[in-house]
Formats: sequence, structure tokens, C-alpha cells
Amino acid sequence: MPEELSAAPAFDPVFDHELVRRALAEDIGRGDMTTEATIPQGTCATARIVTREAGVVAGLPIVELAFRLLDPNLRFDSAVREGAHVEAGATLASLSGDARALLSAERTALNFLGRLSGIATLAARCAAAVAGTRATVVDTRKTTPGLRALEKYAVRIGGAGNHRSGLDDGILIKDNHIAAVGGVRQAIASARAHAPHLLRVEVECDDETQVCDAVEAGAEAILLDNMPLDRLRQNVEWIRTHAPRTLIEASGGIGSDPEQLAAVAATGVDLISLGALTHSAPNFDVSLEFKTRRASTAEGRA
Repeated sequence: MPEELSAAPAFDPVFDHELVRRALAEDIGRGDMTTEATIPQGTCATARIVTREAGVVAGLPIVELAFRLLDPNLRFDSAVREGAHVEAGATLASLSGDARALLSAERTALNFLGRLSGIATLAARCAAAVAGTRATVVDTRKTTPGLRALEKYAVRIGGAGNHRSGLDDGILIKDNHIAAVGGVRQAIASARAHAPHLLRVEVECDDETQVCDAVEAGAEAILLDNMPLDRLRQNVEWIRTHAPRTLIEASGGIGSDPEQLAAVAATGVDLISLGALTHSAPNFDVSLEFKTRRASTAEGRA
């Protein structure tokens, strides 16, 4: 995997606790009126999380956290590993604990699981489309505000890669930077003057003139933006001839269709960046099914 791809840890325990707390508070508000009105306090229950479709599972640790924040004594047993390919109808986890907590945390937990597993499933399909080529499919910063770390984690679980995690994670000179400073060469010179010597400078190029300027100015990575396949291939060949060590990325106008991805990969690019991995991933259909209701502590004493 190219060295500029992010290798951020899977989860930040402090950050994720606060994130999940906010999500629970958003859903529960002043209290789960339905559950409190229908479920006696102290009622215990067992349940299982099942999937209604095939795909790649991502987010089970977050799911467990959501339930455990409402029931610290929860028993949570994963039936599959994180990143597993599962078929429709598979049991993903079994739970045992306070019935009120299970019901109140249900939607928040399943929302995380459905979102992250949907991204992982799409990422797996896109990664498979370029298997056997030199290309790696990577995500972008087109993520849900506040959920970037988790969504990029799901991309990795699915087998694709991460591009920048944030603006402080690397130098990528885009069209507006070029317009503001007056040209590709000027932008690269300014970036190189301020960047640490170990940091790679990447520049977005829309045409052959910009590609030539980027190579001659010493860009270590070039993003070929919104180019048809024939032009993309020609520019890749030119860069390989004149600057063989330059990393080449294709982006813009590229969707998640496997045939399109395979065609782009066949041009010889190193990276294919897709905003679709995060902004257009369909939700993964999962549900929580109660299996049994156990007697509460009070009922047991009676």
C-alpha cells in the first residue's frame, strides 16, 4: 500500500465514547417514553443482531459500546469477526442484559452498524474490481461530519485504503490553490518551501500543460482529475516516461461501478480516489431480534 495512505488506529476510545454518548443522547433525549411505559424496571432479556443481506461487517465494537453505555453489565458475544463476509440471515452478535437498555440503545447501535457495514461492503466490492492491478482504491474527505474516523475505518475493513484523514495530514494542491497563487509551478514551489522535507507534495492537474508543469516543478504525486480514459492513459504513460517515481492518482467522475474501476486501473494509475465510498454507500440492513424475556430481579424473589 502506498506510504501516504493513512494508518490511523481503528478506534480512539475517548473520542468514540463521547461520539456514541452524543448519538444516544440525540435519540433518547429526556427518556425513552415507549420503553419506560411498557417494560418493567429490572426486566432482563436476550437478543441477537441479524443481517438481512450479504456483505462485510464493520462496527461491532461501536455497537457493543452503545449498548454497554446504557448497561455496564451487558453480555455481548460477537458471532463473527470484524470484517467478515456474511450471508443474509447471519447472526452477528448475541446480547444479554437489561431489556430497557437493549431497546433504548437499539436504533443508535444499528445505525452505526448499518452505516459502517454499508461502507465496508462497498469498499470490498471496489477493491475486488481492481485486484491484480497496481491500483489501490482510496476514499476522500467527503465523509459525514463528525464520523470521518469511523467511516475511514470502515473503508479499511472493507479492503480499500484511506487518503488524507484531514487537511493537516498531507499537502494536496487543488485547482483553487492553483488559481489563488497563479499557477502549478508557483503553488508547488510555495508548498515545497514550507513543507517538511519528508512530506510528499501532490498536485491536482486538469490538463497536459499542468501535468508537464507539475513534473518539471518536482511534484512527488500527481492527481489526474476528471480525465476520460484515453487522456488518462496518455498522461500516465507520459509521467511514467519522464518521472517514473511519481505517484499517480485518478479522481473525479469515477463511480463505484466495477467495470469502470477496472478500466481506470488498467491505465496504470497507483490510486483511484472515490468520494462514493463514503458519501454514497447504501445502508446495510440489520435488525435486533429479542429471543427471550427473563424474569426481573423482583420477579425472581417472588
